[in-house]
Amino acid sequence: MRGKTKSFLLTAAALSALATTSAKAQDSGEAAFRGLYKELVEINTTASVGSCTAAAQAMGARLKAAGFPDSDVRVVFPDEHPKAGALLATLHGKDPKAGAILLMAHIDVVEAKREDWARDPFKLVEEDGYFYARGASDDKAMAAIFTDSLVRYKQEGFKPRRDLKLALTCGEEGGQFNSVPWLLEKYPEAMKADFALNEGDDSQLDEKGQPRLLGIQVGEKVYMDYNLEVTNAGGHSSRPVKDNAIYHLANGLARLGAYDFPIALNDATKGYYEQSARIEPDPEVAAAMRAMVKDPADAAAAAILARDPGRNSMMRTTCVATMVEAGHAPNALPQRAKANVNCRILPGNDPKVVRDQLEQIVADPAVKITLAADPDPVSPPPPLTPRIMAPATKVAARIWPGVPFIPAMLTGATDGRFTNAAGVPTYGLSGLMSGVDGDHIHGLNERIQVKALMNGRQFLYEVVKLYADGK
Repeated sequence: MRGKTKSFLLTAAALSALATTSAKAQDSGEAAFRGLYKELVEINTTASVGSCTAAAQAMGARLKAAGFPDSDVRVVFPDEHPKAGALLATLHGKDPKAGAILLMAHIDVVEAKREDWARDPFKLVEEDGYFYARGASDDKAMAAIFTDSLVRYKQEGFKPRRDLKLALTCGEEGGQFNSVPWLLEKYPEAMKADFALNEGDDSQLDEKGQPRLLGIQVGEKVYMDYNLEVTNAGGHSSRPVKDNAIYHLANGLARLGAYDFPIALNDATKGYYEQSARIEPDPEVAAAMRAMVKDPADAAAAAILARDPGRNSMMRTTCVATMVEAGHAPNALPQRAKANVNCRILPGNDPKVVRDQLEQIVADPAVKITLAADPDPVSPPPPLTPRIMAPATKVAARIWPGVPFIPAMLTGATDGRFTNAAGVPTYGLSGLMSGVDGDHIHGLNERIQVKALMNGRQFLYEVVKLYADGK
């Protein structure tokens, strides 16, 4: 589907059926889910001292206790990273020819120091309508929901048409090892699917903690660091010359700072602006959103939207200087000046081409520009099709009536960049709405609203069922 996102309507019969299913589901299982969620959250999975393997084994034990055979539940890791275990599990479908659905979530978390937090970051605390803990949201909420959903399906005797595959992975938050590329190489059959569901949808609550929007992430920008370096013979600072490594680098960075990469909208960003305009309270911004959808070359509209850093980043590739190092002594001309430039590149664009663009922008042959690491795989955003949108729209209309369902392109990065590049269209879809403060993800006192977690649990339980039986 190109351009605009289509709307999908519920029939009365579909709503009734979903309501019946939901009522039955809500009557049972929440206590068990809370226990599963608490167990997962309280297993330390930081890169420094934690163990994803322990968390993967705990969730695997939950699946086996629900009736999954040992052959369908595996915890795998490379010998050199014994604490980076990933859980692979399968609920087999009735039609072996039907493509599978991959349910993917990472179980590693960002570091957290007890002395910095108001509460122990590795003890789940429920307080004032929120769960607090490191990983309470990112991404153990989704990992717990997917595990819980498979337990429920098994206990109910649900026989999906398609295989449902679960991959709880390690290393998304950094560290020495990310298991997703390794899994794609070593266990390709376990990761093979028609499409995957993952984190990254940016669903939101409003200032009062009420649902504001449900998001679906369709594609994400490519993360790439570049080294900009100038070397020079240097000399005594009492005899300065114009050929100064710091000046070369500083002038080049100034040119980069003044430059805006061209606007390039895709289906996801067009859909985001089109639907966000309907709920945007600022009339000028709403009008600019509509103008951008109509004509992405509208410079006036672009300038209005670019005032917001998030909207600006969604429209174009961005590159920004983040670190600078120069000189070796206060009384000597600098022999070396170096900067790190971090780029977030629109999907489908080659980081090596962006390097060439940086050379043109900096416009100084004295500044040598290299990639700081091998680039992530490049892939186009997955398509927004009725097969993806219709089931999610149906379930969302019942759980959050009147709340808009908005596609967006993630300006950060998730493990979906690897699965998309491997040929598995990957969508960020969780139904887990965060507050206006982002629920302090990656920061102090990470949290998630209890009601938002339970709504997300029900949403994913129902929508995955519809996907699993769909064509």
